[in-house]
Amino acid sequence: MKKLRLVFMGTPSFAVPILNALLDSEDEVVAVVTQPDKPAGRGKKLTPPPVKVLALERGVPVLQPQKIKDEKFLTELRSLNPDVIVVAAYGKILPSEVLTIPRYVCINVHASLLPKFRGAAPINWAIIAGEKETGITIMQMDEGMDTGDILLMESLPISPEDTAGTLHDKLSALGAKLIVRALNLLKEGRLTPQKQPEEGVSYAPMLKKEDGLLDFSRPAKELANLIRGLDPWPTAYAYFRGKLVKFFAPSFEKKDAKASPGEILGLENGKLLVATGEGILKIGELQVEGKKRIKAEEFVRGYRPKPGENFTSYP
Repeated sequence: MKKLRLVFMGTPSFAVPILNALLDSEDEVVAVVTQPDKPAGRGKKLTPPPVKVLALERGVPVLQPQKIKDEKFLTELRSLNPDVIVVAAYGKILPSEVLTIPRYVCINVHASLLPKFRGAAPINWAIIAGEKETGITIMQMDEGMDTGDILLMESLPISPEDTAGTLHDKLSALGAKLIVRALNLLKEGRLTPQKQPEEGVSYAPMLKKEDGLLDFSRPAKELANLIRGLDPWPTAYAYFRGKLVKFFAPSFEKKDAKASPGEILGLENGKLLVATGEGILKIGELQVEGKKRIKAEEFVRGYRPKPGENFTSYP
C-alpha cells in the first residue's frame, strides 16, 4: 500500500511526541486539528496548544474548530481525503460525522490498558489506584468513550517513584512508537480489531483541584499514591498553620504511629514523617503557598514544627 494520508487530532504535550513520530514516518500528515488557543499564565495571554506549536514549526496546516460539528470544519476535513484520522488526547469525543470521514479508520492512542481507565485522566488514576502497570492501547474509535475495538496494546511497569508527570512522558513515547507500528500493520493488512473485554471496566474522570485535599485518616499507602498521581497537577495538599502546603516525593511504611492522623512525627533520612489512619506517610518535598518547593529538611528548619503539631484538611 502507498503511504497513508493522515489527519492528526491532538492538543496537549502528551500528543506532541506522537505527532512528531508521524511526521517522521513514511506517511503524510496533511493537517492537524487541535483545540482553540486559550488564555494562560498570570497575564492570561492567548496561548496556542503544544500540538499547534509543533505543527507550525513543521509546516503542517492547522485547524482549530470551536465546535467539532461545525459544518464548515467538517467540509474542510472531508476535502483533505484522509485515509486515517489519528487521535491522541484531542479533548472531545468525536461524533459520527467525523468518524465516518477517513477512508479506513479513526485510530485513538489511549494511555491505559483498556478497558481499564476509560476517560480523560488515565495516567493519574492508574497511579492513584495503586496499579503496578499501565500501558498504551491503540484503539479503533467509535462514538463511545474509549469503547472501541483494540488494535494494538503494550504494557509498561509503574515504578514506586513514578509520578503522573514521569509516567506521562514514558507513555507518550510508547504511544509514538506504537502508532507507527499500527499504521504499518494497517498497510500490510495485518491490523486486526478485537472487542474490549466486558469485565474489568473502570473510569478515569477529569481531575479537579479539590481532588488533591489530603484526608490523613486514610492509609499512608493510599495517600502516597494520591500525591504521586496528582503530581504535577492538580497536586495534593493540606494545611499547616492556616497556610496551604503542597506535598511531593512521598513514600510510606506500614507500621502505625501512636499519634493522631496528620500529626508531624519528625524527620528521618531526609523525609518528614506524618501519622495517618494506617501507617506512616513520608514526605520528601513540600511547597508552602507563595513559596518555592523545598526539601523536607528545609521545611523543618524554616518552620520548626512543634511536637504534636498537625497538618489539617482545613485552613
